[in-house]
Amino acid sequence: MSSAKLTLTALEDLPLVRPGDDLAALIVAALERQALMPADGDVLVVAQKIVSKAEGRYVDLDTVRPSPRAKELAGATGKDPRLVEVILSESKRVLRHRPNVLIVEHKLGYVMANAGVDRSNVAPGTRGERVLLLPKDPDAAAEGLRARLAGHFGAQIGVVVNDSFGRAWRRGTVGIALGAAGLPSLVDLRGRADLFGRVLQVTETGFADEIAAAASLVMGQADEKRPAVLVRGLAWSAAPAPAATLIRAAAEDLFR
Repeated sequence: MSSAKLTLTALEDLPLVRPGDDLAALIVAALERQALMPADGDVLVVAQKIVSKAEGRYVDLDTVRPSPRAKELAGATGKDPRLVEVILSESKRVLRHRPNVLIVEHKLGYVMANAGVDRSNVAPGTRGERVLLLPKDPDAAAEGLRARLAGHFGAQIGVVVNDSFGRAWRRGTVGIALGAAGLPSLVDLRGRADLFGRVLQVTETGFADEIAAAASLVMGQADEKRPAVLVRGLAWSAAPAPAATLIRAAAEDLFR
C-alpha cells in the first residue's frame, strides 16, 4: 500500500471556473497543454472550490434574510447574521460556537467549521458580496470527473475532491477528502503485522485524506491559482470506496 516515491504536479493554467463550465473538459485541456497524460494508478486531486464554482453553488448575501436563531448566533460569534443564516441552511445542527467560529454538522455529515461556507477567493456577484457552498455531492462529483478522464485518456485513475479542514486537537488546517472515486478512501490495516510481528488491532488509514493533504502542499491556500494536482506513484489493493466512508458515526464522535 505504501509508496517509496510520489510525484505531485500542479496544473498551472486552469482558467478561472465559472458556473456551468465543463470542469472535466477544462481539466483535460490543461493536462494536455502540460503534456501530462494520466496513467493507471494516477490520482487527480481537485479543489472543492472549483467543483462548487462549476456547480454554481453561490449565494448572494444581499438576498439572505436572517432568522432569529441566526441573529442570536451572530451576536455570540461576531459574524454577519446573513452569513450565519447560510451556515444554518447548510447544517443539520450547531455543535459548538465561540467568537468567529461555528462548528456544525453539515447536511452531508461532516463535522466542520462554518458548514464549509467560504468567502475566500470568491469574486463579488452582480448584487454584491456572495459566498460559496460545498458541492452538492462531492463523491458523485469525483466519480463524474473520474469517468470522464478515464474515458478520454483510457486510464484507470482515481479522483479526490479536497478541502481545507481545521482540527479540534491541533492548530492549522490540512487538506482532507470531501469526495473520492476510483480508490479506497479508508484502508483497514487491522490484522497485519508490524515490523516486530505485533498484530495491528485498531489501525485504519485515511488514504484519501493523506492524498488530499499532500496535494494541498502544492495547491497552496492563497493566490497560487493551482486548484488541481496530478499525483503519481501511489499503490493500493483495496477496493474503491467513497470519501463518505471516512465520516465517523455519531456514536463514535466526541463532538456529538
